[in-house]
Amino acid sequence: MPERDTVSWNAMIAGYAKNGLADQALALYWERWSSGLRQDKYLVASVISACAGLLDLEQGKTIHASAIKIGLLSDAFVESALVDMYAKCRCIEDAQQVFKKMSKRDVVSWTAMISGYSCCGNVVDARQLFDKMPERNVFSWNAMVGGYAQNGHGEEAVRLWRQMQSTSIKMNNVTFVGVLSACASLAVLEQGRQIQGLVIRSGFVSDVVVGSALLDMYSKCGSVESARQHFEEMPQRDLISWNSMITSYAQNGYGKEALQIFEQMLQVGMKANHITFIGVLSGCNHAGLVEEGCRYFDSMSRDYFVTPIIEHYSCMVDILGRAGHLDKALDLIKNMPFEPNSTVWGALLGACRVHGNTKLGKQVAECLFKLEPENPGPYVLLSNIYSAAGMWEDAAKIRKFMKERGVNTKPAYSWIEVNNKVHIFYVGDRSNPDREEIYATLERLATEMKLAGYIPDINFVLHDVEEEYKEHLLLYHSEKLAVAFGLIRTPPGTPIRIFKNLRVCGDCHTAIKLISTIAGREIVVRDAIRFHHFREGSCSCGDYW
Repeated sequence: MPERDTVSWNAMIAGYAKNGLADQALALYWERWSSGLRQDKYLVASVISACAGLLDLEQGKTIHASAIKIGLLSDAFVESALVDMYAKCRCIEDAQQVFKKMSKRDVVSWTAMISGYSCCGNVVDARQLFDKMPERNVFSWNAMVGGYAQNGHGEEAVRLWRQMQSTSIKMNNVTFVGVLSACASLAVLEQGRQIQGLVIRSGFVSDVVVGSALLDMYSKCGSVESARQHFEEMPQRDLISWNSMITSYAQNGYGKEALQIFEQMLQVGMKANHITFIGVLSGCNHAGLVEEGCRYFDSMSRDYFVTPIIEHYSCMVDILGRAGHLDKALDLIKNMPFEPNSTVWGALLGACRVHGNTKLGKQVAECLFKLEPENPGPYVLLSNIYSAAGMWEDAAKIRKFMKERGVNTKPAYSWIEVNNKVHIFYVGDRSNPDREEIYATLERLATEMKLAGYIPDINFVLHDVEEEYKEHLLLYHSEKLAVAFGLIRTPPGTPIRIFKNLRVCGDCHTAIKLISTIAGREIVVRDAIRFHHFREGSCSCGDYW
């Protein structure tokens, strides 16, 4: 252009900012600054949005100061952009200050504050602000539904989404991604399928982002067959879709299938990233594919130009540790290019629990005590290692140590969704209205299991009590109660899906294998580590988890 005026500069900078090229927008802004042309509200708002996209707080503050000097701070466009920038940079107090001083707040600034609170994990203040909004659009609803989903409040996310359905607001793809994410976290398959029906009717079935969210929902609900069917039917697949399918197979114990999908992904010309290899290594881990895991780990930077990060090292420690190569796992940790975190040490401590290595377990646990003194997990694992070895005094010392430090443990519980309602069970739970039928069903199953050769594994009762009482405690573990409820409250022949907040008990694992044969049912259990698919007396994990 022979001449450039304010309009042409603004158009170019705004074009960069709106199309995700924030670096170029900022570079052009500073070039304009040096040319001495007048700035206006549209330019300043655009460049502040670019800072928000880059999470560049320093430059954002510099431009904020510039807006004050030239008298643009009271403009609604600039103020909304500042609220959004500070919120995305997680400077929630600065965002609040700008928001409170605004002479006129529009739906954009309200939504920016809600998103900011949600990003910081403060869904309470986000909801209070949402309830005070004079008007709402689809973006404000999405911000609140997504905020609940991202912060572990899945039930609230689904409840608010249903409330949104009663309004005249038309949902978009982000709306469905948010509520499907909530269903995935809650593992409510029935509700997820109902939402898929609405996705189809709303015309978003071909949207690749929504498609990936549906894939993730099916995966986290343990319906790997539905996930694969949906994957095959997707008209378009991006890297997120491929990664989700790889991870789905990995989490559900189908390591070889995960590697097959990875190879197919490469064949269609898709480039792997660090998330891809987390899925690949997890698949090797859950299937006990040690050699394959080592080979892929070694080839990451050499063949795929992906530098291993700490999550990849954690997977490798888990692969080696679970296979019994504790010394190799420890050597890998010592030779890492960065300091090991709690996830890495936790993987090795879990392996010590599996293989009953009390000496190394103590050393690893002490590292974790220093890193996360308030996390109950390492204390419980070390106590379990001692208990399994019959070292009751040492186990008691750990529990005493926890009490002195004020470390509280999470109670184990399991849940099952039946007719869109979630039923929760704790060990020995008698709160369910169907408790008499549940307990009668378990006692009948116990008799049939023993006839089939089942012997209760009292090593999984980590209390120093009489053996007869240990058997009694084992029978009423939360996952067994949930399975019994599923048997009496779901149609014969249909799969039963159970979820547990901690690792599935080894005795329950053995028992559920037998129950799947006795009842003629597929039983899917998702625990804190992975999925277990029980069919006709065997499990997808191959008893390796």
